Amino acid sequence: MRAVVQRVARANVSVDGKAFSSIEKGLLIFLGIRNGDEETDARYLAEKCAALRIFSAIGGSAAGGEDAHQKMNLSVVDVGGSVLVVSQFTLYGDAQRGNRPSFVEAAPPSVAEPLYEFFVGRLRQVLGIENVATGIFRAMMEVELVNDGPVTIILESKR
Repeated sequence: MRAVVQRVARANVSVDGKAFSSIEKGLLIFLGIRNGDEETDARYLAEKCAALRIFSAIGGSAAGGEDAHQKMNLSVVDVGGSVLVVSQFTLYGDAQRGNRPSFVEAAPPSVAEPLYEFFVGRLRQVLGIENVATGIFRAMMEVELVNDGPVTIILESKR
């Protein structure tokens, strides 16, 4: 399982030109699920995302995203932020050969959707239901974000 985690000032998802969900300060997580992933992967990655210390007490890009000691020391939990989770099977696209990506590593929807829902559910247990928004699984979405920093971290459940 792979997560591209971006610290954002705000982010939103629209489907068919209509606003679906949005957050203010927090994390935008693009989540890719591959063949062989299990609930243990989803649990690990959800907890890792919630605990990821990429915020600061003085906050935001004006301070460079660091605390008085030049470190990012706070999690999304610590700063009272929100999370927006968007499924993205293309995170497992492989374009090593040719120009058209292969998605054979990406889990099929029948496997990926329950794991996506499990990931979101675990985040909601940790952060509270009101602090976790989502896109729509398998929908064509428009995602807008203001990356704060910019800060972007890539996490894997398996190495």
